[in-house]
Amino acid sequence: MEKKLAETGLDETDRALLDLLQADGRMTNARLAEALSLSETPCWRRLKRLEERGIIEGFQANLNRRRLGFGVLALVQLCFANHVDEATARFETAVLDIPEVLACHNVTGEADYFLEVVAEDLDAYGRFVTEVLRKLPGVTSIRSSLSLREIKASTRLPLAGTGTRWA
Repeated sequence: MEKKLAETGLDETDRALLDLLQADGRMTNARLAEALSLSETPCWRRLKRLEERGIIEGFQANLNRRRLGFGVLALVQLCFANHVDEATARFETAVLDIPEVLACHNVTGEADYFLEVVAEDLDAYGRFVTEVLRKLPGVTSIRSSLSLREIKASTRLPLAGTGTRWA
């Protein structure tokens, strides 16, 4: 992984900056600069460069889904009978507009797509399957697994040189 990260043109300071922001996206430029032993202007320039290159795509708050009333997290496998570009494109466009779908992946294996879906409860999830998933273009089979307990949920990437064990 170190080789791949080196190919991106990121140096150790860039990776440390990214790691700090992954831990606390609200960290001020002054705190970032202090943590990186930089002055504020060079720190700000690095941050802007990372944003301009698309390495930093944005900032967001991580919310607790349970405390907001989303008690069900479903892992959903969808299969298609027809794999023509038009059908999959219509499906992918449709799924982008469904707020209950947290993630959608085109995958290998038995299923064609893998979704992460939230719902308030099992009744709400059942309605979602009937009224939304079954009506998506191209879907011929739906297999759901419900998360009983979330062991780990993270969006943090393991940046080499910032604590990864496998690099």
